[in-house]
Amino acid sequence: MIIMIIKLCFAFIATVGFGIIINIPHRALLVAGSIGTITWFIYWALINLNFGIALTNLLASVAIGILSDIAARRMKMPMLIFNIPSLVPLVPGGQAYQMVRNIALGNAAQGMRFLTEVIEITGSIAIGFLIAELLNKLWKKLLLKRASKGM
Repeated sequence: MIIMIIKLCFAFIATVGFGIIINIPHRALLVAGSIGTITWFIYWALINLNFGIALTNLLASVAIGILSDIAARRMKMPMLIFNIPSLVPLVPGGQAYQMVRNIALGNAAQGMRFLTEVIEITGSIAIGFLIAELLNKLWKKLLLKRASKGM
């Protein structure tokens, strides 16, 4: 339990730290950190349920997209302010490092395995953001339709 709390704290710190580096507004840092932490927890929970690395990254990035849209509307800020820092805990930096390391050491087969993993993760994240955007637009369309019927 304590290890999980530490991991969640590090996800929050990584998100907020990257938000500071890319200079997002200070009033958005806690919200972005919260989104990064929540979505990293979703990723962690799904990985532990053996959902596979592609599906877990896809679902976590869908959650980032949806939560970022909600935060952007409530705080009247661009969605990217929340999307980009929240993505940091999901970035496949370890796999990319292992890929380069193995290729540099002459272990091309292992390097290609890590390359495949990096491509799988980054593709899943991109598709997840696309799905989130489609869901957000569908939700807004349904709200507009409901509002026009109420008039």
